[in-house]
Amino acid sequence: MTAYPSRIAVDEAIALIRETAHSHRTGAESLAFNRAGGRVLADAVRAPIDLPSFDNSRMDGVAFAQASLADGVPTWLRLVGAQYAGVAGGLQVGPGECVRITTGAPLPTGTDTVAIREDIVERDGGMEIPAGLSRGADVRRVGEDVQAGADVMRAGQVLTPARTGLAAALGLATLTVARRPTVAVFTTGDELVEPGLPLLPGQVYNSNRDLLMGLLRAEGLEPTAWPTLPDDPERMQVMLADAASAFDVVITSGGVSAGQKDHLPGLLDAHGRIVFWKVRMKPGMPVLFGQWDRALFLCLPGNPVSTLATFLTLGRALLDSLQGRDDPRPAWQARLGAPWRKEHARLEFLRGQLAPDGTGGLRVLPNTADASHQLRAAADSNALIVLPEGARDYAAGDIVDVLPY
Repeated sequence: MTAYPSRIAVDEAIALIRETAHSHRTGAESLAFNRAGGRVLADAVRAPIDLPSFDNSRMDGVAFAQASLADGVPTWLRLVGAQYAGVAGGLQVGPGECVRITTGAPLPTGTDTVAIREDIVERDGGMEIPAGLSRGADVRRVGEDVQAGADVMRAGQVLTPARTGLAAALGLATLTVARRPTVAVFTTGDELVEPGLPLLPGQVYNSNRDLLMGLLRAEGLEPTAWPTLPDDPERMQVMLADAASAFDVVITSGGVSAGQKDHLPGLLDAHGRIVFWKVRMKPGMPVLFGQWDRALFLCLPGNPVSTLATFLTLGRALLDSLQGRDDPRPAWQARLGAPWRKEHARLEFLRGQLAPDGTGGLRVLPNTADASHQLRAAADSNALIVLPEGARDYAAGDIVDVLPY
């Protein structure tokens, strides 16, 4: 095998993934704004118009010129019309006059102030306006939210519903976003059987494929599930070569350790290149990353919790980098709900139950089942607890990083 980094730190693995993915960016496409939710912006967005684009009322009430008000006492103004939200009606409002106005309606010519409906009294064909209103009260001014020409979103940001709504408010019919990577998913091993079929002695149900498919769909992707890879290097080579020529990313589960049936490191080394193999993390140390043909390969260990932990830490980093995402993932911290003894040097991921602590913070209770094959503990939990490299004792109440899933 050729030389490559091995037994590296998690941060180093993420850096190598980002560096490799940078030269394999997925490119851009234009989408209708209402289909672009969740996508990563490929170009900055500049406001084509002011927002608001006209002076308008913040509340239901009446509009008038503040100069018409008497000092220190309520003022009666003659009611001369109404302006509702929609096209401006061409109203002209003179001194001592007012018009009814609704929220969002444009201010008629001659007005600069709004008195809200709850504070006015209607009588004798007019409105009594309370004292003390300043000029511009309850008026939204042109451009007070966004000024035309301002950069409102940058490339690399994720289009949240709020950002999509802003694009719509600015009249942007289309947005340029990163193309989502195509992903092929493989699980490996002659022992795997599809759920619903009978099990023979020595066989297990294939859980990792659906675990990975669900994780990828949660990222907004549409992965393709391939048939299980057999423990035969020649057949594996044919299937993986097909996927490598057609997909941006190939994710596998199993077959990456040092056993006689772990063929993936040798195949990737022979037909592509290995960027790194083995990371100082528990679970998930045998994780393998490289390239074959046009595809980047992320080969995850086969124990279910190893698959989960390596995808959340390394798989997300790969997918984000391919799309040019620079919006950071939310960083969570919580207080440990129970003590924990960490007896080894590798960075460790524990399963845990994350919940509010009742005092404005978060508490995470480690699950005592910490073996990498124990999927029930992952199903009973909702977060991974991240314990840095180095052996040490953790006390209840210590602050730790967590990855919700």
